Amino acid sequence: MLRLLGFLLIGLAASPAAAEEYFERYDLTPRAGVVHIGLQPLGYPTGVVGAVMRRDRVLREELAKQGQTLNTFAFRRGPDMVALVGGGRLAGALMGDMPTIATAIREPIWIVGLVKLTFSSVVSREEGVFERLKGKRIGYVEGSSAHHALLQGLASAGLGERDVELIPMGVDEMPEALEQKRIEAFSAWEPAPSVALAKSMSHRVVFRGQSTDFFILSRSFEEQHPEVARQIVAGFVRAVEWLRRSRRNQEQAVRWAMTDGEALSGRPAQVTVPQGVDIVRREILDIPSAPAVPAASGPNPLLASEFRFLQRLGKIAKDSPWERVESAFGYKGLRQVTAEPLRYRLSTFDYDQ
Repeated sequence: MLRLLGFLLIGLAASPAAAEEYFERYDLTPRAGVVHIGLQPLGYPTGVVGAVMRRDRVLREELAKQGQTLNTFAFRRGPDMVALVGGGRLAGALMGDMPTIATAIREPIWIVGLVKLTFSSVVSREEGVFERLKGKRIGYVEGSSAHHALLQGLASAGLGERDVELIPMGVDEMPEALEQKRIEAFSAWEPAPSVALAKSMSHRVVFRGQSTDFFILSRSFEEQHPEVARQIVAGFVRAVEWLRRSRRNQEQAVRWAMTDGEALSGRPAQVTVPQGVDIVRREILDIPSAPAVPAASGPNPLLASEFRFLQRLGKIAKDSPWERVESAFGYKGLRQVTAEPLRYRLSTFDYDQ
C-alpha cells in the first residue's frame, strides 16, 4: 500500500494541470505521524538518490517504530519546493544550490549532506562561444542552480539577461527544443546536457558553472522529531552506500529514476541507463567524502560566493543575511548517524523492486 501511495503521489503531476501549479494538488497538509519529503526525479544524480530513498523498506520500518509514515512528492524543479519547506509541509527535500540559498533565507533549515558536486552546463546548438548567444533564445529554469550557471556565463561574456531571450521550460524539454531549433541554447543540469550532446555533433557546451545539490531538512521538524530526522538521514546515507556497492545497483536505481521521471513529466525518459550510470558515478559516487558536506568556513565557504553573486544581480535581497545560510551547515545529524552504523542499519539494504 505504501509503495502504491508513493507512485500515486508522483503520478499526480502528470495530470493536465498547469505546469507551474501542479504541486498545488499535492496534499501537504500538516498532520501528526506523516513525514513529507520532496524529490526531483528529472535531475541526475539527485533523482536517482531520491528514487532509492523512496523505495527503502528499512526506512519505512524504522519510521513506523517512531509512529511515522513517509510520503514522497515529485517536483519538476527545486524552486517549486522553496515556499513549501517547513510549516509542517515538506520536512525535507533534495534541491540545488540556488533553491537551497532561497530556502535558507526564508525558513530555518539544516543542510544535511551532498547529493551532487559537479557543473551545470550551457549547451548551444551551433555557436561555439558564449558571446555569440547575444540576442538568441536560451531555455532555462528560473531560480535553479542551472539559472545561476547561466548568469555566470552571461557575466563572463559581458552580457546580462536582457541581452538574450530567456525561454522558461522544463529541463526534460530542453534537448528536444534545441534539436527542433525552438531555442539556440539552454542551461541545465544532468541528464539534459548529456542527452543533447548525444543527439548531434553540432551541439556543444559553451559554459560550465559549479553546481551542488543538497539534502535539506526543516529545522523546526528536526527540533520536534530529532530521532525521526536521523532515521531519514540514515535512509539518505544508505541510498548512497547501496549505489556504491555495485554497477548492478546503479543500473537498477537509474531505471527507477527513469520510471519516476516518466510518471512526473508524462514523457518517455531520454536518458539511457549507461548515460545515467555515468552521471551518477561522476557527480556523486566518485566524490570520496560524499555525502558529507565540505566545511562552510574559511576564506571562501561553500555557497558564499554564489550568495554574493546573486545579491549583486538582485536575485536575492541586498539585506539578506549570509548567516542564515551559514548556520544551515551546523547540523550534526549526518555525523551522528555515520558514527553508529549498526544502530542506523547503514549496511542493511531492502528496496521495493
